[in-house]
Amino acid sequence: MVKGDELAYRTFFGAYFDRLLRYLLVVTSGDEDAAREALQATFVRVVRHIKLFESEAGFWRWLTVLARSAFTDESRKRRRYLAFLDRFARHAEVQHGDIGEADERLRAVLQRSLADLPIEERQLVEGKYSEQRSVRALAESLQTTEKAVESRLVRIRRKLKDAALTRLKDESRV
Repeated sequence: MVKGDELAYRTFFGAYFDRLLRYLLVVTSGDEDAAREALQATFVRVVRHIKLFESEAGFWRWLTVLARSAFTDESRKRRRYLAFLDRFARHAEVQHGDIGEADERLRAVLQRSLADLPIEERQLVEGKYSEQRSVRALAESLQTTEKAVESRLVRIRRKLKDAALTRLKDESRV
């Protein structure tokens, strides 16, 4: 196995699979799924770190150390993942309750910011987004190029964003 011989690995696998699985079933208190996950991780570690041993007993001790550490690492990983899911679920619950109110507040702020725009800019934004007219149609009606309309829309959107953010900051201070 040290030299990368596949037949040697197959022989090792056949000789130690059941023995390591039984060992890990004891370590995991009978949790077969956890034992099998740790077993997979153990075999990966064996392939990565294989070395020569003077005796089968020394080799077995090394395998059990790899298996225990693989189980410990898998358990930690699972706990971190479950903790993450728990935090995510709690965060989602908090956010979910505020979505409707936040959407309405944002919509109102955008409406006020849109109303503050000069009439030409407001008509361009309404033509593009409310009436869903194409940039080409808007350019033709304004007798300009599509590129000029796109540039104006970029500037107007940036202006709307800045105005909306300012309003939201001002409202949060109250």
